[in-house]
Amino acid sequence: MNKVFKSALDACRDIPDGAVLLAGGFGLCGIPENCIAALRQLGTKDLTVVSNNCGVDDFGLGILLRNKQIRKMISSYVGENKEFERQYLTGELEVELTPQGTLAERIRAGGAGIPAFYTPTGVHTAISEGGLPVLYNADGSVKKYSEKKEIRSFNGRDYVLEPAIRGDYAIVKAWKGDRYGNLVFRKTAMNFNPMMAAAAKVTIAEVEELVEVGELDPDHIHTAGIFVHRIFRGEHYEKRIERRTVRKSAEGAAPAGAGSESGGAAKG
Repeated sequence: MNKVFKSALDACRDIPDGAVLLAGGFGLCGIPENCIAALRQLGTKDLTVVSNNCGVDDFGLGILLRNKQIRKMISSYVGENKEFERQYLTGELEVELTPQGTLAERIRAGGAGIPAFYTPTGVHTAISEGGLPVLYNADGSVKKYSEKKEIRSFNGRDYVLEPAIRGDYAIVKAWKGDRYGNLVFRKTAMNFNPMMAAAAKVTIAEVEELVEVGELDPDHIHTAGIFVHRIFRGEHYEKRIERRTVRKSAEGAAPAGAGSESGGAAKG
């Protein structure tokens, strides 16, 4: 029952080359920074990574991408990573783009034991009809296109069939956890982390605070320990944001608390 590991390296050491890896977080918010750094150090390669995005060029999953450790990405947003664009367009990276809500539900369904589901999102577009470039050749020609998906009508409305996603491993980040693996997430870190924790054969959780069993309020636990196989206390969280945009008022001064595109990053 004691699932505590000493470090990210110990917890991630047996993730094999070619694994399907679910990586929690939204943008740079609530990402498992320590697990990503450990995988970079271990050199695990040919990974298929499922994540909302692929970080930025020098942080988050972007450091694995730059080190050529990711073979395929299944994600919904990739606009902040120029290396991602370069690898995709030169045939070094396979990419399966998925609408964000559909991606979340595919992962949730995987954790719930639901093999597939119908959604109206993307029906009668390239999402359902196929033809999206998934993999390019080095010369820029398309090597592989997305496939056509099944469409059915329910109550007069068309829906596209989307398969569930399950991973070999999941790496997630929580605020607090106990040695049985019960997890509490904080604010915007409550994004893809909980559903990914339930959708993998082996879930590795890093937490900011590791407490004794009984210290967490049972009514406030977001992910039950039954879904978590390994847990460790993370260190040195940078909690970076993707981009900061300062808006000036009519007088020319930046208003208090001028917004950042992903300001919630500091919350988790």
